[in-house]
Amino acid sequence: MTDRALYVAMTGASAMLRGQATVANNLANTSTAGFQAALEATVAYPVAGPGLASRVATESRTLGTDSSIGTIHNTGNPLDIALRPDRWLAVQDSAGGVAYTRSGDLQRNPNGLLMTSRGQMVLGADGAPVTVPDNQALDIGGDGTISIVPLGQPPSTLTEAGKLQLIAAKTTDMVRGEDGLMRPRPGTTPAPATDQALTSGALEDSNVKPADALVRMIELARQFETQVQILQKVDENARATNSMVSLS
Repeated sequence: MTDRALYVAMTGASAMLRGQATVANNLANTSTAGFQAALEATVAYPVAGPGLASRVATESRTLGTDSSIGTIHNTGNPLDIALRPDRWLAVQDSAGGVAYTRSGDLQRNPNGLLMTSRGQMVLGADGAPVTVPDNQALDIGGDGTISIVPLGQPPSTLTEAGKLQLIAAKTTDMVRGEDGLMRPRPGTTPAPATDQALTSGALEDSNVKPADALVRMIELARQFETQVQILQKVDENARATNSMVSLS
């Protein structure tokens, strides 16, 4: 019985720690533009093995992503974009592959490359990183087209500098990677966004609700403490039993 009690308490404590990690990541991204919170829950699952299927363990699982839209606020920065619901911006991940984000606080680095605030290169409709030449005015259209007024040219001289790669996909069809970027679920192919997919000069706030996340973190901490207390109590009982056996 002792080993079974230890196993139950151990799996419970481990699940609470994983849940805390998910909630902590949500809290860390409360100020990240366009961030969508991971949905965490503790679930029971049967343990496979010989004998009757009577053993059940617990684990913390990320059930998906909160698809609600954060508050949109105007910034006046032409490089800031707020994406419509179910629209995603293509970026290059650390392995050179394609991933997607809703973070719209874009920046132009010294080499003219368009980057996210986390340092990922923004990809164009042609699949290549977007390069924006020096300019005296810039505008990003609703379809992702980047227009600039080149240096030394009159305001009426507009030049197309590229187009953002945008896709249309429901949040349920996307999977978050360990790098925080989203990718299509296996077997799904996202379609290019052909509509007015964004608003320029605005940003979408994170949809994380700090108060709710803090309450959940406290709940998980208390549940973890309970599991640890069970482990300690089981250990005490085992020691007492061993002492009684030794005396006899």
